[in-house]
Amino acid sequence: MNELKVGEHDLLSFLKPDTLLGALVYLVLFLLVAMVLSRTLRSIVHAAMTRKGHIDRTTINFMQQFGSALIWVILLILYAHLIPVLRSMGTALLAGASIASVVIGLAAQSTLGNLVAGISITIYRPFRLGDTIQVASPTGTEIGVVENISLGYTTLRTADGRFVVVPNALAASQVSINLSAGYSPWPITVVIRVNRDADLEAVQKLAVSVAQEIVGEQAVGGCFLTRVEAAAAVLELRVKAPDGTTRDSLRTTLLSKLAQRFNDASLAVGAERPSFM
Repeated sequence: MNELKVGEHDLLSFLKPDTLLGALVYLVLFLLVAMVLSRTLRSIVHAAMTRKGHIDRTTINFMQQFGSALIWVILLILYAHLIPVLRSMGTALLAGASIASVVIGLAAQSTLGNLVAGISITIYRPFRLGDTIQVASPTGTEIGVVENISLGYTTLRTADGRFVVVPNALAASQVSINLSAGYSPWPITVVIRVNRDADLEAVQKLAVSVAQEIVGEQAVGGCFLTRVEAAAAVLELRVKAPDGTTRDSLRTTLLSKLAQRFNDASLAVGAERPSFM
C-alpha cells in the first residue's frame, strides 16, 4: 500500500505544471482540447450550412474562422496562466506591455484592419458567398464570384478561372458593384438568320422553346430581333450557361437542336433556309 502511494505521489509530482515534463504534458493536453473544439465547431457549422432553412452562409463561414482563432487564443492564454514560469515571465514583462502593444499595433495595423473590415462585411453584407461583384484592381476592373470571405481576405473567381484576392479593408472601403441579379459571367448568344418574310413571332417562340428544353426556363434570356436587312431578318437567342466548362458544349447542343427543330417546323420561306451561328 505504501509503495502504491509512493508511486502515485511520484506520478503527480511529474505532472506538476512547474516541471518541464508537466508543462509538456499540459501543452499536449491543451493542443488536443483546441483541436477537438475547433473540429467540433467546424462540424456544427457544416451541419448548419447543409441544413435547409434561412441561413447566411457568409456569416457562418466567417464566424467559423473567427471562432477557431478565438478558441486557440483563449487556450493559449489559459496555458500561459497555468504554467508558473510563463506566468512569472508575463508579470515581469507587464511593465513593457504598453510599449509592446503600440509596436504590435503599428506592425499589424493592416492585418487588424482587414479583420475589422471582415467583421463589417459580415454584419452589413454588401455581398455574400456566391454573389458576382465587380471590383477595381491594379490590372483594371475585375468581375468574379465570391468564393470565400476569410478573416483577412475576400477571394473572387473570374469567368476565365483566375482567383482575385482582395484585402477585406479594400473590399469594404472601395465601391463594389453587385452584379448577382440577372448577371451571368458565361452568356451564350446564338445568331439566327431567316428570310425577311418569315413569321418572326413563330421563329422567336420556337427558338425560346428549344433553349428552355436544353438549359431550363430560368437560364433563357429571350430571342430578340436585332437587325432587318433587304432580304433577311437577324435575331439573337440569349441564354446563360451554368459554368464556363460547359459553355462550348452547350452552344454546340443548341445549334444542333435549333437546326433540327427549325427544319422539322418548315419555317423556310422560298429558297432561304434559316441559318444559325
